[in-house]
Amino acid sequence: MTRRLATALAGIVVVLVATAGPAAADPPAPTDYRSEVDGLSPAVDGVTARVIGGDSFLELVVAADAEVVVVGYQGEAYLRFDPDGRVYENQRSPSKPLNEDRFGEGDLAGTDAEAEPDWEQVSEGGTHQWHDHRTHWMQTERPFGKQPGDRILEGVVPLQVDGQEVDIRVSSTWIAGPSPVAALIGGAVAVLVAAAVIAWGRPVVAWLTMLVAAATAALVVGVWQVSSVPAATGPPRTAWLLPALALAFALSAAVLHRRGAATTVVVACATVTGVELVLWAWLRRDGLFRALLPTDAPWALDRSVTVAVAVVGLIAIVDLLRRSGLVPLGVSRSDGRRPA
Repeated sequence: MTRRLATALAGIVVVLVATAGPAAADPPAPTDYRSEVDGLSPAVDGVTARVIGGDSFLELVVAADAEVVVVGYQGEAYLRFDPDGRVYENQRSPSKPLNEDRFGEGDLAGTDAEAEPDWEQVSEGGTHQWHDHRTHWMQTERPFGKQPGDRILEGVVPLQVDGQEVDIRVSSTWIAGPSPVAALIGGAVAVLVAAAVIAWGRPVVAWLTMLVAAATAALVVGVWQVSSVPAATGPPRTAWLLPALALAFALSAAVLHRRGAATTVVVACATVTGVELVLWAWLRRDGLFRALLPTDAPWALDRSVTVAVAVVGLIAIVDLLRRSGLVPLGVSRSDGRRPA
């Protein structure tokens, strides 16, 4: 029984890791740079732009009864917004593969800036988002000679609005890193709670309660993150999927416990919950060190929950496995009796 549970647990972990990728290649991610649209020159009624995810995506909204063309890096027609709200992308534009990667490393094979545009619809409603390398810092290294607070980039994204030349003017600023206070508070609270759980007379019951609470908090933060940016930007599925699965396993473990299931079965479900929570927090680790987060949730809340969930999940895994005997970590219990 124990061997089968261990094998199943390992399989679940492998599947979770294998499916932990984002829905898109470069979704909005934590960053130290804030890009902002300074305005359109000249201003056009019904045409607006903004930057999403700190410096990740440029969004153009065309509510006017006009044809708007976004000019690509080589002067070619890259995007076309029609008056009916449909948005088309030129499949021959060199900008297309370059914009599929944040750092412009796409394959240019089959593209030609001089060729007749090959238009393919990519969105509707007069709205589209894309990586535009004229709006963000393109290197992994810090800007040379600059420091937090400095403007590091000024860019222009050219448009043609019914044939009229219009510029989207964008600037990017280096933002100082976050304070560690929120993360430290989250970790400290989690350690204190875990210590109280371990000291309690019925630790398995307490752990199940704590895992349900941690998974719920992670789910709220994850859903908040995903709902903060347009779906077309590809926010990571794991932001909500991992805590949703963790909550399902934690609730299953609680039900099994109430029905008198064996220790190994209850602990196996609870351990899967802990693994999912730790993996969720690990995938979000950049947010602990970057200044800007791609979420409308309070950033201090996001960081504190991330650390607290990681600590609760990790300590729960170790303590539950130690008590149950599923893995020999000191105290062993192999009689299969109902856990306390």
